[in-house]
Amino acid sequence: MKNPIENLNKAFDSRVRLGIMSALMVNAEINFNQLKELIQVTDGNLASHLKALEESGFIKVNKGFIGRKTNTTYAATKAGEKAFRMHLDALEQMIRSAK
Repeated sequence: MKNPIENLNKAFDSRVRLGIMSALMVNAEINFNQLKELIQVTDGNLASHLKALEESGFIKVNKGFIGRKTNTTYAATKAGEKAFRMHLDALEQMIRSAK
């Protein structure tokens, strides 16, 4: 049987990325300011983690406008949802085997 640690995804190592993906698993989409408030990080920190997740194909970005103001929303891709579930399953297996 495969060691559960091998199923952990390095893309989700950071608490910020865990927070982003957790938020996207329970919300169809969420905007930048909502994520920033939820995770409590700076604009630059959040932006760099969002970019890394987007480049990995785990989230999709939708840029639009509300009135004249830009509104950028984020959503998990199917690949992102699958990868994150596998990551969480591996964490659960590790916790159970440590008991």
